[in-house]
Amino acid sequence: LRLPVETSVGGGRSLGEQAMVECPFLKSAYKIICQHLGNFVMTECFTDCLSVKPPSPTDDCSPRDNEELTSLTVVEVQSWSDSFERLMASLSGRRVFREFLRCEYSEENILFWLACEDLKKENNPEKIEEKARMIYEDYVSILSPREVSLDSRVREIINKNMMSPTQRTFDEAQLQIYTLMHRDSYPRFVNSPAYRNLLKSYGGSVKDLAVTAT
Repeated sequence: LRLPVETSVGGGRSLGEQAMVECPFLKSAYKIICQHLGNFVMTECFTDCLSVKPPSPTDDCSPRDNEELTSLTVVEVQSWSDSFERLMASLSGRRVFREFLRCEYSEENILFWLACEDLKKENNPEKIEEKARMIYEDYVSILSPREVSLDSRVREIINKNMMSPTQRTFDEAQLQIYTLMHRDSYPRFVNSPAYRNLLKSYGGSVKDLAVTAT
């Protein structure tokens, strides 16, 4: 089974193929899903995602990803539809959701949320300041191509906090983006062919999935 992509980059390689070469996680995910689906045609969203956009520079393509994918169970995959909290609490769930957001061109939301989580775990004052500055430049600055959508009130709070950055500098902003993903992207994810076909591939049932996820 091959990805039906035609858009090419240098050397005649499609963007989808280039994405899998550059990110072992995508290649492994594709192979494992194919093993579960057999001859099932890959979902349009996942295919289009690979054929249009290469992986972002911040992708974490560690060898551990392979183990996480192969160790998935139908119970865990099914639980992702129970609540947004369960999806975000699952490392594999976050990775699958991130791929979905990439298809929707809103991957910056979960990248920002993950960066804020990483900042909270930092104890070194110098690194806290450095990471806070990087988060601001990457996701808050209006000059950034990955700027997340924040209201003026939250932006004012961030600007004040940046005068003396701490682990909690972006708490208000992180909550706002979390709520945005929960209310906007999550229901579409649960009802998407990508998630439903993945659930089916693990032997799960989609008949009881809520039309509007909570």
